Amino acid sequence: MTRTPTFEELFRDCRRTAVHLETRDAYMKSDLAFIDWKAGRTLDPAERWADWHAIVTEATARGVEVRRARIVSTPVSEYIRFEHAVTDGLNIAAGEDVRWLSRRRATVVALPGNDFWLFDSSLVLLNHFDGDGENMEMELTEDPEVAKLCESAFEAVWARATPHAEFELS
Repeated sequence: MTRTPTFEELFRDCRRTAVHLETRDAYMKSDLAFIDWKAGRTLDPAERWADWHAIVTEATARGVEVRRARIVSTPVSEYIRFEHAVTDGLNIAAGEDVRWLSRRRATVVALPGNDFWLFDSSLVLLNHFDGDGENMEMELTEDPEVAKLCESAFEAVWARATPHAEFELS
């Protein structure tokens, strides 16, 4: 049986593009950073998620284009407000390009049933969450049809989405 690569290895082996589509209005509300943010505590996202920041910074420094699109309900949830608040200090600071799309504007897009990462248009990491947004497992596939669906969905969302700096929370 082949060993599944770690997330760090997937980024290290990525050569051109890494795209991520998020479609939930809440993730892991048990995350201590979210709990701290809700309590009004100041946090430095790049410090709080130092490993993540380092992985993405290294990839973007060597020329990998990292893009993240988030489909969100509006008005946005408390968790999405948290994500928006930490995006500049984490995702943008690491070199990611981030866009937001109101779920209402996503109706015309055929979407996969799960959030995903797509590496170099061919390797898909599917994220499975429970009903409360807690991470359950990840599934890796090189199925060309799945990769094609994910790439098509991501690009359709990306074309309709608003850049992070212009997205207004409502």
